[in-house]
Amino acid sequence: MNQPPTSKPLADRIRPRTLDEFVGQAHLVGPNKPLYQAIRHNRVRSMIFWGPPGVGKTTLARIIAAQTDRPYFELSAVSAGKNEIRAIVEQVQAGETRDLFTLHQPPARTGAVLFLDEIHRFNKAQQDYLLPYVENGTLILIGATTENPSFEVISALLSRCQVFVLEPLSPDEVREIIRRGAAELGVRLDTEAEGFLADFANGDARQSLNLLEAAAELYAAQGGALTVENLKNALQSKHLRYDKAAEEHYNTISAYIKSMRASNVDAALYYLARMVDAGEDPKFIARRMVIFASEDIGMAQPTALVVANEVFRAVETIGYPECQINLAHGTVYLALAPKDRSACDSFFTALDDVKQHGNLPIPLNLRNAPTRLMKDLGYGKGYEAYTDENLLPEKLKGKKYYKK
Repeated sequence: MNQPPTSKPLADRIRPRTLDEFVGQAHLVGPNKPLYQAIRHNRVRSMIFWGPPGVGKTTLARIIAAQTDRPYFELSAVSAGKNEIRAIVEQVQAGETRDLFTLHQPPARTGAVLFLDEIHRFNKAQQDYLLPYVENGTLILIGATTENPSFEVISALLSRCQVFVLEPLSPDEVREIIRRGAAELGVRLDTEAEGFLADFANGDARQSLNLLEAAAELYAAQGGALTVENLKNALQSKHLRYDKAAEEHYNTISAYIKSMRASNVDAALYYLARMVDAGEDPKFIARRMVIFASEDIGMAQPTALVVANEVFRAVETIGYPECQINLAHGTVYLALAPKDRSACDSFFTALDDVKQHGNLPIPLNLRNAPTRLMKDLGYGKGYEAYTDENLLPEKLKGKKYYKK
């Protein structure tokens, strides 16, 4: 018998409430794995979940709060700011949530859980504002992001958080979730339809559940099992194909970048068209183009950065619909340009040495000598503006980072 309609999305209705119900991320929540141990022993600290959409970031945050008896607050960085955080901090500090804490918790671990979705959308000032409350334990921050936190989260906040990488769900894991969704809806799926949904998910359970729910609303009344044809017909709804509000643009932007990297102009234009047709923020696309120009083209065609920056400027100035032409122009240029990652790769190789060796002593001849004492100590002595001498610190002499 079909369930009565409800305004609550299917994905939310079947959301797991305990680790035993949770599907996927066994490398984090399986027995004796990091999050399993942290929850079991109530040793939860601030953390960042990095991974694609629909893999359980929000669900895990709620489970952590529930199973460690901590107050839970949930914000989206898209719409929230300092005022919302201030209100939560005031509520926690006023003790209005103290009844949710368990009596055995030591004072240092009675922080409330703040789940901040899309934390990469917070600017530096907003992230700075979180620091003292994370530092003193008022808040246990759980940030969620589809972007690399090394680039999107300020170093001071990142150093206070443990980063956990969440992986796309496997086809078998998606099938398990689909079956739960079908049971909740009171519908049946034939074998081909279940396989179609698992493939459609591409590791994102939310996508398959949204499609399943839409198909059930349209075709369940006909009786019998839902078919692949039912699912394909339900796919005509654009928001199911590309829900940018839920960060489901992740796979499309990835395909776009990889197509340009492979110099496949046709594929790059196709994925660009999908994003434009879905109403993706043109500045989001243009920003990725600027990054691509230095990361993948670099010294092979240095003017690519100039072109990409001009596309970004045009997008800011003109906007839709005309700026789609600028995006297309830039896409073709970047896709056809020769590729050379040497500048990007050599920098990160040097960065690895910085992290491994720390601040190695700078050679004396390269140091500034503004005082007499510094000159007497040899600062700046023997400096030559144009020299073939290796200028790296002594420990790294002879190291080659950039290779033409």
